[in-house]
Amino acid sequence: MKGCDTISTFMFKTKKNNVTPVNNIFIEKYMPNARGEYVKVYLLGLKYCMSDEPGINSSMMASILHLLETDVINAWNYWNDENVVKLIPLDNMGNFSIQFLDITEDSEEKAENIDLLNELDKNAIKGMLQDIEKLLGRTLSPKEMTLYIGWQNDFNFSPEIILLLIQYCVSKGKTDYRYIEKIAFAWHDSNIKSIDDAQTYIKKHEDKWIKIRKILNYLGIKDAEIMKPQEQLLEKWINSYNFTVDVIFKACDICFERINKADFKYIDAILTNWFKAGIKTVTDIDTKDLRKSTFKPNKPNIAKGNFNNYEQRNYDFDDLEKKLLGWDNND
Repeated sequence: MKGCDTISTFMFKTKKNNVTPVNNIFIEKYMPNARGEYVKVYLLGLKYCMSDEPGINSSMMASILHLLETDVINAWNYWNDENVVKLIPLDNMGNFSIQFLDITEDSEEKAENIDLLNELDKNAIKGMLQDIEKLLGRTLSPKEMTLYIGWQNDFNFSPEIILLLIQYCVSKGKTDYRYIEKIAFAWHDSNIKSIDDAQTYIKKHEDKWIKIRKILNYLGIKDAEIMKPQEQLLEKWINSYNFTVDVIFKACDICFERINKADFKYIDAILTNWFKAGIKTVTDIDTKDLRKSTFKPNKPNIAKGNFNNYEQRNYDFDDLEKKLLGWDNND
């Protein structure tokens, strides 16, 4: 099975200290709902941050904590989604700066410019919230009620769109309001105004992720294990380059044959070269390979001077170019 050997490095915005203070709100609110390995990663990262360590890579953290490297990466993604840390990409190689955020109590009792009691007197609003509770399988907090009601004014979402949005999140196994809010922002940014708009968006988004999951499954990687830079590369191959999954599979095969692992940057280099060369299908790759193997350009005659008065090596430049573009995999 092919696997991903990418190692990420995390840089900390440090605060020199000999102790590691843990916010009581983290202990009381965030720790009980998190997986144990995620808590271990958070605490070790906080310790490094407080002790003036500049950074550490995911492999070393995994070794220290006796975890898988994917557990470390998933942990930072989890705490980023929980707004406990801020994960800032430093480059396209999987390196990040991690900022530990100040955790404060959610003021769920605040209505945030919405008179919640007054809104609950409206039958349409009350019915929508009851339907949301049924979808989520739990009682909504005042903060969640305020959030969902506010989307009608802030995003111009109808109750039907809000229910469809939450149903979509539930179908993906996501019921945390922070995740649901992210999807709402994405729908608003995509200018969704109707049920038809929402359904079109869902189909397009799911079609993309069906392809992404096929590629990741081919590489032996779970979709939860990829980070944002890798996701952006996958989207580029699918949407910008408009390659089929079979063409991307071909590039993955060449990558694995060359370096015996799945490397996103290597695969991206292959696909970028194919895109620039006008390659669109697997047939194009085979045809280009055949053309390259039969076409032999005339070699220029270079007079021997003082510089050339030695036995010159014969390089097969066609072969070198084929290796660069990944067209020699059938040789």
